[in-house]
Amino acid sequence: MKRFHVHLHVDDLAKSIAFYNKLFDAQPARSEADYAKWMLEDPPVNFAISTRGSQPGIDHLGIQTDDPAELAAMKSRAESADMALLDEGETTCCYARSEKHWVTDPQGIAWEHFHTLADIPVFNEMAAGGAACCAPQAPVVRGKPLDIGVKVSGSGCC
Repeated sequence: MKRFHVHLHVDDLAKSIAFYNKLFDAQPARSEADYAKWMLEDPPVNFAISTRGSQPGIDHLGIQTDDPAELAAMKSRAESADMALLDEGETTCCYARSEKHWVTDPQGIAWEHFHTLADIPVFNEMAAGGAACCAPQAPVVRGKPLDIGVKVSGSGCC
């Protein structure tokens, strides 16, 4: 099974959590000081919010897979269609260790394709000052950076 993923940046996490708790009639599956995530079953959505962006709004969209074979099939489709692809492999962000790659639509919107391997106790394991772990700024096709921007709202993470 695949699950649609949406990540928003918010100004006030507590207010947003209260709003989405009522909207979804559910509590977050994960809640941290800067992040919350609902794993909804109907419809199947991984909906995440964080305070890590430079401005409120959509950071990125994505598809979360249940198994590595689904992720590999999505990557293969993207490669055969010559989509802008950034393969991060195994990485950490959003309190999780995941295998992932990114594609970028014609408008520059980042789409994350990922398979979660495990939860981790921190937002990401990158050293301070490192690059953001999500929403790539420079899409890549066949290992070569493209000269287009990605419309994301900051250096946050999924």
